[in-house]
Amino acid sequence: MKNILLLLNLCLIICCKPHKTVQNNLKKDVSYLASDELEGRQTGTKGEKAAATYIKNRFKELELLPKGTNGFIQPFTFKPKTNPHEEVKFDVNGDGTITGNNVIAYLDNNVENTIIIGAHYDHLGYGGDDSLHRDSMKAIHNGADDNASGIAILLHLADRLKQKNLNNNNYLFMAFSGEEMGLLGSNYFVKNPTIDTKKVSYMINMDMVGRLKQDSALAVYGTGTSPIFNQTLKSNNKNFKLIEQESGVGPSDHTSFYLADIPVLHFFTGQHEDYHKPGDDAEKLNYKGMETISNYIFNIISDLNDDGKLVFTKTKNEGKNTPRFKVGMGVIPDYMYDGRGMRIDGISEEKPAQKAGLQKGDIVLKLGDSLVVDMMSYMRALSVFKKGDKSIVVVKRNQEKIEKEIQF
Repeated sequence: MKNILLLLNLCLIICCKPHKTVQNNLKKDVSYLASDELEGRQTGTKGEKAAATYIKNRFKELELLPKGTNGFIQPFTFKPKTNPHEEVKFDVNGDGTITGNNVIAYLDNNVENTIIIGAHYDHLGYGGDDSLHRDSMKAIHNGADDNASGIAILLHLADRLKQKNLNNNNYLFMAFSGEEMGLLGSNYFVKNPTIDTKKVSYMINMDMVGRLKQDSALAVYGTGTSPIFNQTLKSNNKNFKLIEQESGVGPSDHTSFYLADIPVLHFFTGQHEDYHKPGDDAEKLNYKGMETISNYIFNIISDLNDDGKLVFTKTKNEGKNTPRFKVGMGVIPDYMYDGRGMRIDGISEEKPAQKAGLQKGDIVLKLGDSLVVDMMSYMRALSVFKKGDKSIVVVKRNQEKIEKEIQF
């Protein structure tokens, strides 16, 4: 009996060890990238360069080939926008310019088509205009979920693809900078590629994949950009409540590739109360969930290994129809919500929603005279208001409908 128990314990140790090793490696990568030492990895800072060096060295450990313009690095110089509607100018000279660094590695199988796997590694530094931190004291925004999590999964995928090479494709692994400033690194690469982008089969992007929740909801954007994606996602899914969005346009780096007629898939575990705040730290991530997501993406890549260059399909570009706003409510929408209305995932302090008494979890059903059935109808409803306007907002809180007056 003792011998049987010893054998059972040994089997348990052997079975559990690979999972613990994977999660420890994911945590190790996140912990360094999201450490105070890197001061938030803002593009153009010492912290960003230190993060780029770390990623470069990890690519070297995996014995991948450099595919930047300077070894593994693809630097890009730009002048930040002063007008939100103008395009960023790259490769400019003179004062006021910033240099970011994409980090690019290649697994070359000497075949025709290439799959791009990407994630951005830059974040907000000490905050700035995009921070939702309202304290007057400066604080480092470590960006563990946004987006050290995506880089950690990228490195895990690179390791697995190196060990169990699916050799019908080449693989380009890209760590982008400049995402928080407007998808700059991915935009620059698409305009200045280091491979033939006409031979790219598809692109996978991971941004904020570190906080898989108890309901296992995983958002996947770009599902309509190739006809094969929907079936592939479903047939390989055993663990997630998938929330699928067809559009190839969204607020992350996959958009740059979609606009170059490349099929894209973007993975995302949702907003949270630490989004763009100093509290987005490494110890709050779900590393078991990250491993599960990484395995899912690997299985998708494996499934598509024999399908050749994927067909690209244009999707309805919601971005072109997105209304412009003169005011905001001061809420973080729950992008994972797939019910009727717009669910609030966070409330900014001293903003109209908080002053009106709205709460996290409220579902906006009506704003002014407009019914809110989804995110787009919410944005259309909001776009008619200007500063100083008052309106009634109807929300569902638990099972009760509540009316509140809101002033913009």
